[in-house]
Amino acid sequence: MDREDVWKAIDVQRRGLVDLLEDLSEAEWRRPSLCEGWTVRDVAAHVALQNMSWSALPGAMLDAVRSGGMNAGIRAMACRHASRPTEQIIAEIRGRIGVWRPLPSVTFRETAIDYLVHAQDIALPLDRRIDTPPVAALAAADRLWSRDRMFHARRRLAGFRLVANDVRWSAGEGEEVTGPISALLLLLTGRPAAMALLDGAGAAALRARLAPLP
Repeated sequence: MDREDVWKAIDVQRRGLVDLLEDLSEAEWRRPSLCEGWTVRDVAAHVALQNMSWSALPGAMLDAVRSGGMNAGIRAMACRHASRPTEQIIAEIRGRIGVWRPLPSVTFRETAIDYLVHAQDIALPLDRRIDTPPVAALAAADRLWSRDRMFHARRRLAGFRLVANDVRWSAGEGEEVTGPISALLLLLTGRPAAMALLDGAGAAALRARLAPLP
């Protein structure tokens, strides 16, 4: 998988996300996203934080400590950034187009995961569409499956074979679960909304496994 091709695809996703955000009403910016407890604005602000540099890391670590963990720290930073004007958040995302440099400590593959998954976090609950670039999607899916510590996908989805029906990608063994790669990325990252977009012989069993306890 060519790194340059993935970065080009990430830029396509950045442009698509900017176009989508520019078309949203104020009410839509306040709507819940697929990330539990996060609004569309919160998620967009998190994506805008791709501008973070090495010099910002100490502050990020302090946020994590104060908030009780890395995930809580990331949320605290996003919520704080979300207070900025809408135009500034969009401009920061637009400003990353053509910047082929990942955040400190990650690679272009994690960058692809961030943009592709968060674009769907925003678009789906608003009944909007943003296409997922296939090259970036393949890089993201391979990374999510091979680096199980990120979202524990292989453990959570053991016993099922995941098959994309719009690109050539599959992983796992067992009953087949099929769907677009964008939905499989949501599944790999633990978004329950993915199940409504998936099909196949194993879909019902997987849905039952992932259903919250009563």
